[in-house]
Amino acid sequence: MDMKLEVVVLPVSDADRARDFYAGSLGFRLDADFPIKDGYRIIQVTPPGSGCSIIFGEGLTDAAPGTVQGLHLIVSDIEQARKELTDRGVEVSGPFHDATGAFHQAGDADRVEGVHPQRASYGSFASFADPDGNRWFLQEITERLPGR
Repeated sequence: MDMKLEVVVLPVSDADRARDFYAGSLGFRLDADFPIKDGYRIIQVTPPGSGCSIIFGEGLTDAAPGTVQGLHLIVSDIEQARKELTDRGVEVSGPFHDATGAFHQAGDADRVEGVHPQRASYGSFASFADPDGNRWFLQEITERLPGR
């Protein structure tokens, strides 16, 4: 049986500010903005090319705003993606890779500035945060591992 990730719920403190950031600054598609009742509002956005959407608003989660860490947006060119976002006013870290050559570690542990030296698929990253501090990563994937 297939299981597909459809939605990720983000805890935010200000739904309008989050909508402006995701649909405006990041250029995610605004799929819905439903004010159901006082204290219950659903806003859904989808990153370009993604099958998974992001939902935030009011009354959707008990998690503290800004506590989601490590969401990944997959891009084919980390430097171009970073440029496009910075041109839209988003503060994005410079490209980096992990000293071990594997997936990045928590915080800045073993982080090396610049793209992966061999530009290995899965090896280069950049990061940014939304206005509440929910942390996102761009990850460059140019060739998928077998079976992916």
